[in-house]
Amino acid sequence: MQKITPFLWFDNQVEEAIIFYVSIFKNAKVGKVARYGEAGPGPKGSVMAAAFELEGIEFTALNGGPRFKFNEAISFVVKCEEQSELDELWERLSEGGEKSRCGWLKDKFGISWQIVPSILAPMLTDPAAEKSQRVMEALLKMTKIDIGELRRAYEGLPVES
Repeated sequence: MQKITPFLWFDNQVEEAIIFYVSIFKNAKVGKVARYGEAGPGPKGSVMAAAFELEGIEFTALNGGPRFKFNEAISFVVKCEEQSELDELWERLSEGGEKSRCGWLKDKFGISWQIVPSILAPMLTDPAAEKSQRVMEALLKMTKIDIGELRRAYEGLPVES
């Protein structure tokens, strides 16, 4: 059982968002869905709240109205082993959203994601300060992260970015 569950407050796009996320991640599924009845406050039959799972993490989502908006203060970090996985998640999650620097993006619902290689943290925390500094300098020039470029920077080879 997962002890802490991210809870996402949407205006009225829960159903669309869940379908979007489940279509992107390979290990994903929709859980229980609660719909509004006669008493409302949403239209009868529309989604009130729903559970879904992405890569083993359970989420709950609510159609709570326009009162609260997502911002970059909270983001989901997705660690990728291969460039192809990183590229696919980057492109699909950013469709209709915004791409930013250093692997950050906002999806079309306003949720912030960081699509990063799993080797990034070990590179940035390497005890050899010159290696981690070169990686940071290369990273700061990137929008979508290029694993090969990070490896070149780490090894002290010329970087193309």
